[in-house]
Amino acid sequence: MPERNPERAPTEAELKILRVLWERGTLTVREVFDDLARGEEIGHTTVLKLMQIMTEKGLVERDASVRPQLFRAARPRRQTQRQLLRQLLDRAFGGSPGSLVLQALSMRKSTPEELAEIRRVLDELEEPKKKGS
Repeated sequence: MPERNPERAPTEAELKILRVLWERGTLTVREVFDDLARGEEIGHTTVLKLMQIMTEKGLVERDASVRPQLFRAARPRRQTQRQLLRQLLDRAFGGSPGSLVLQALSMRKSTPEELAEIRRVLDELEEPKKKGS
């Protein structure tokens, strides 16, 4: 059995496959291929090979007890996003969450809903300081 490494980040191509699995659940390679092929030119064997690699990396889990085999994401979307963000935070921003957030907010306009969620999180982070005052 291949060794799993939970810290190995997915590539961009692997993230496309994960997005399909997160949105649609457990699927065959053919179903993943059909979904991806609607938006881009990609070969079935390419999708198959990527999903084999993703299984070895521990990004997807395979049910080989049925035919055709079924695949699902090994971790929830949010957990993978946190892993990628943690790596980006450390590599590009020297571990500074403030720098990352300021850069992200300056790049694109946020929706009112996103801004409200940001304010809510900031308020939660400030709450312990207010109680300690």
